[in-house]
Amino acid sequence: MTSEKQRLGVNIDHVATVRNARGGDYPDPLRAALLAVEAGADGITAHLREDRRHIRDADIAALRRRLSVPLNFEMAATDEMVGIALDTRPHAACLVPEKREERTTEGGLDIIGGRDHLTPRIRALSEAGIRVSLFVEPEPAVMEAARALGAPVVELHTGSYCEAALEDDAARTAQELARIRRAAEHGAVLGLEIHAGHGLTVGSVGPVAALPQIRELNIGHALIADAIFKGLALAVRDMRAAMDRARSA
Repeated sequence: MTSEKQRLGVNIDHVATVRNARGGDYPDPLRAALLAVEAGADGITAHLREDRRHIRDADIAALRRRLSVPLNFEMAATDEMVGIALDTRPHAACLVPEKREERTTEGGLDIIGGRDHLTPRIRALSEAGIRVSLFVEPEPAVMEAARALGAPVVELHTGSYCEAALEDDAARTAQELARIRRAAEHGAVLGLEIHAGHGLTVGSVGPVAALPQIRELNIGHALIADAIFKGLALAVRDMRAAMDRARSA
């Protein structure tokens, strides 16, 4: 157990997904980010993809301008995205793998095979004062590679653990949690700051949040999905009341 407060980074990508399904500017990801901060989020995460499928360049600029908490800019390790990060100067840049055909990020970044590609980009971001994190698989060898690359932070991919938990596969869930624990312990010994995320829900977050080495969790999809149900009734009541007021007038 640890008394240190664990930070919550809220990913607002899927507010933009809903917006982009119809075009226009509603719902506004910035408004979602500000509400998340008011509710207790310690930071906001947004992934500007190459194809701009959800977050747009203007969203990143607005978030950087308006947020009172750190902005974690998720990005592919490309020259375009490095340039945008250097112009925007977010608090942190999390390098993630990215494929056009994937629905969401699938697995961690290959930082062992991709060392030569990643090294100059990590250096450019770090020299600009942007804290670099690497979204990686929870393996001790990957922690060693992250340290060698000079990135101060790793975010452990929790997707396999969450899939096992969702399938109610107790043995596999325990196995995947053990992977996360080993990687977190090893990374912390190496001096890395340990974060985690991907697929975590209210039901699965507990065992991961309990690991004392993990300083921050980044969660998005489950929060936006839960908001549909936890907030839909109020939204319907507000709409009903607006209609009734108009008719009575």
